[in-house]
Amino acid sequence: MTVAIFLGSLLIAMAIGIPIAYSLLLSGIALMWHLDLFDAQILAQNVINGADSFPLLAVPFFMLAGEIMNVGGLSKRIVKLALAVVGHVPGGLGYVAIMAAVILAAVSGSAVADAAALASLLLPMMVAAGHDKARSAGLIASAGIIAPVIPPSIGFVIFGVAANVSISKLFLAGIVPGVLLGIALAITWWWLVRSEKVAPPARASRAEVLKALRESVWALGLPVIILVGLRMGVFTPTEAAVVAAVYALFVAMVVYRELSFRQLADIFQAAARTSAVVMFLVAAAMVSAWLITVADLPSKIIGMLEPFMDNQTLLLIAIMLLVMIVGTAMDMTPTILILTPVLMPVVKAAGIDPVYFGVLFIINNAIGLITPPVGTVLNVVAGVGRISMSDVTRGVMPFMLAQFVVMFLLVAFPSIVMVPLRWLGG
Repeated sequence: MTVAIFLGSLLIAMAIGIPIAYSLLLSGIALMWHLDLFDAQILAQNVINGADSFPLLAVPFFMLAGEIMNVGGLSKRIVKLALAVVGHVPGGLGYVAIMAAVILAAVSGSAVADAAALASLLLPMMVAAGHDKARSAGLIASAGIIAPVIPPSIGFVIFGVAANVSISKLFLAGIVPGVLLGIALAITWWWLVRSEKVAPPARASRAEVLKALRESVWALGLPVIILVGLRMGVFTPTEAAVVAAVYALFVAMVVYRELSFRQLADIFQAAARTSAVVMFLVAAAMVSAWLITVADLPSKIIGMLEPFMDNQTLLLIAIMLLVMIVGTAMDMTPTILILTPVLMPVVKAAGIDPVYFGVLFIINNAIGLITPPVGTVLNVVAGVGRISMSDVTRGVMPFMLAQFVVMFLLVAFPSIVMVPLRWLGG
């Protein structure tokens, strides 16, 4: 009955068009009434405590860094470098999109920002070269969702806070799976375009490659600083976000000189608006998380999943299928905030490593950003690329399936995640 009241009130509120943050608050209030615990002071206290978190400060700073990168020329130079290195091979512009997405992912941590940058810079070039527009848009959308997997990842920050798991370990554990997602896209793109008669751009000369490398070296320095700093313990993930924002601001204004003081207000406002949405979601979700604990919902979920508890692989497959279904109707952040307090006790009871589960969970949620009908990244690419949602959906399908294959490969072989983590984490 408790589970039905929580889920029923949440789904009904969302179905009638109430924003997700308010739906979470309403479901929390409904659960409080059911448990005879309603107290406005407790409600307000949990909302305040939900946003009062030092690790969550990483979210606005990483978002600010992403905004600065796109406006300040860092993203553009990363794309130019990828174009100079792999643009000349058959289907080269697709590999450029994948390579640029992986590099951008190691800088911004935002799927929406990366997909928007790639769609505006590369989609017109791919269409002009003769590639199918829907397929190209699908590739760019699926490449953009690598950002929540490769550090620095806003998704890992939110999950780490909600699950009380080391964000630094999540960052390091996401590197290899993120690269594997990129490789899966490259193989799928090669298979799809092998019969196309599209002439690739001319091969860049050695001088042009060196020039592109020189121009992008400042942008490439950011992921190196973040990863080395985290690996050596120089700063925490939250401090890394501040370093990323300050470094991106310095490079954009002083080195590349593409960002003026006049543009700063708009950039800060854009980052603040996006951060406010995420932070309010987190604050509202903490009410539900507290009530989920009080109502002992995890033990009821464990009881429901009892047949799978003795087999970690089957349990993970069941959980991943559940998250896949939820991901078709809900955005990444609310999915993390709603499901994490419910699933983590199940994961711990089954003896599954929380960091390993976190990587799988975030990959699944990232793919949810390109699953119709809600897929946020699909909408962004459709808007920026001026292409219909149905065409983007058709184009993204083979790439989305390839990424799901990678996810279930990680479910079957946990060592793909855990062995590199032990090596990188020392």
